[in-house]
Amino acid sequence: MLKLPASVRLSEAAQLWAAMSPSLRAESAQIKSAAGSELNLSLAELQHFDSAVLTLLLSAARQCSEAGLRLRLHEVPPKLQELARVYGVAELLWPELLS
Repeated sequence: MLKLPASVRLSEAAQLWAAMSPSLRAESAQIKSAAGSELNLSLAELQHFDSAVLTLLLSAARQCSEAGLRLRLHEVPPKLQELARVYGVAELLWPELLS
């Protein structure tokens, strides 16, 4: 399972995405070769973040979708769920919560 670091802020987002995108591609390839359908991403360590984390997560979800996979987020901080609701993107990141 891939993990986000403890801090994802605007000043860190571009560098983090540059490192994360190839990891997502590699993990996607492994999951697809094993006939999997979901890529899991842990947010357990995430403590300091701003709205840039939403852009990062939406980009990760899009990359997974393009690979034919679904991004599943684990251990999501409640404050991040609220931020996603405020920005109107919660249903894109956690469609299972709306069922």
